[in-house]
Amino acid sequence: MKTAIDTAVKKSPFAISVDDFKQLTKVGLALSVVFSSVAGYLLGADKVSFTVLCLLSFGGYLMVGASNAFNQVIEKDLDALMKRTQNRPVASGRMSVSFALTIAILFTIGGVFTLYIVNPKTAMFGAISIFLYTCVYTPLKTKTPLAVFAGAFPGAIPFMLGWVAATNDFGIEPGTLFMIQFFWQFPHFWAIAWLLDDDYKLAGFKMLPTGKRDGATVLQIIMYTIWMILASVFPVTGLTGDLHLSVPAAVLVAFLGMIMLYFAFRLYNNSDKRTARNLMLASVIYISLMQIIYVVDKFLS
Repeated sequence: MKTAIDTAVKKSPFAISVDDFKQLTKVGLALSVVFSSVAGYLLGADKVSFTVLCLLSFGGYLMVGASNAFNQVIEKDLDALMKRTQNRPVASGRMSVSFALTIAILFTIGGVFTLYIVNPKTAMFGAISIFLYTCVYTPLKTKTPLAVFAGAFPGAIPFMLGWVAATNDFGIEPGTLFMIQFFWQFPHFWAIAWLLDDDYKLAGFKMLPTGKRDGATVLQIIMYTIWMILASVFPVTGLTGDLHLSVPAAVLVAFLGMIMLYFAFRLYNNSDKRTARNLMLASVIYISLMQIIYVVDKFLS
């Protein structure tokens, strides 16, 4: 006989389908990408357009969803080997490859079209992002640790994409936003790779730069964190065109970066998962608060 608890926790087929769709398109990740794009747009816009914001957000979500769907189709057999991913809809067999591929293609077409309505350059960078993620980063993961370097390019596009959406132009301003998020990718993803290294190895993924949890890996984390801090405060010099940052805001951003650097040095000393998790969490907090500080500083200056 089924208990009330069993009945309560059992999900309906519709609820399972919704959960599978959310897993396939990685809604949480997509929302963080949309957040970065919106921040970039607010930095670049002289006058905020609600219509453009909606198009940018929707198009950005579609592009991220497409990338993740393609990724899960390509890596379905590898995902089945890892504890973290074995319950994904395609890897588990709950969703067919053809259905997931259909979603990926429709999302790609819809995303490019939506971003094209914003302006052609935004659509171009969105298309480049999905191509690099799907055709370069994904296949490289089992071949070389340089996959993280390749993946940093599409990962760094969202922040600058918002500026391009606002201005229909690519110059030093979106280039600076790109570099900030580009350097941030390395400490963030290597902290995750440190945590999940055992699981990644089950699928043959080579995510850590040296292939193992060692001091050389952490030295690279420290190096890229320093470059990230320098790039994030560089606009205070006044050398980044229309992208400005006040001295108080630069101090706040630098402080946030120093917290990440502190955990990076802690990881060098401790070499444990707990410190790697703290570094990962610090990186997530950093990227969100840094973008908020940039936006608030623009409208208060």
